Amino acid sequence: MVSSEYERRIAARFATFDQDGNGYIDREDFSVAAKALLAEFGTAARSDKGQALYLGAEAFWQGMAGIADRDGDQRITRDEFVNGAVKRLRDNPDRFAEIARPFLHAALAVANPDGDGAASVTDTARVLRILGVSEDLALTAAAALDGDGDGRVGEGEIVTAFARYFTVPE
Repeated sequence: MVSSEYERRIAARFATFDQDGNGYIDREDFSVAAKALLAEFGTAARSDKGQALYLGAEAFWQGMAGIADRDGDQRITRDEFVNGAVKRLRDNPDRFAEIARPFLHAALAVANPDGDGAASVTDTARVLRILGVSEDLALTAAAALDGDGDGRVGEGEIVTAFARYFTVPE
């Protein structure tokens, strides 16, 4: 049985996905996040990176909806998020990581002008801020993602951390 403390922590993470604050997660929330990231980094929506980000956002939405949208209304409520997605993914964070990977891969590409598969800690913090992490916490979190201390955050580091954030109570 999932503890109520665990459910409270995961429910608080719901707001990260509910970009417009309307009380549910839908396709538009993922599009809003993609659009905000493109604007933050001055990347055109019709560019290869922009298109990859929108495709990644759509793939992420489809994966989340497939797991959590129990009533098929194309919206994920807080209860569906907590009781559906999280309970199904808690024991398998790798599955959540694979759902998020196309979006996170594309977000790192947008934040990484060098094209070397990693973004600077500063640019990673900008991505986190756009995705709903408070400004004061974003840089600290981005620095913590830099597991090897090279000043860069790679896909493996961010995907693993992202999955753990949404599926592990600690």
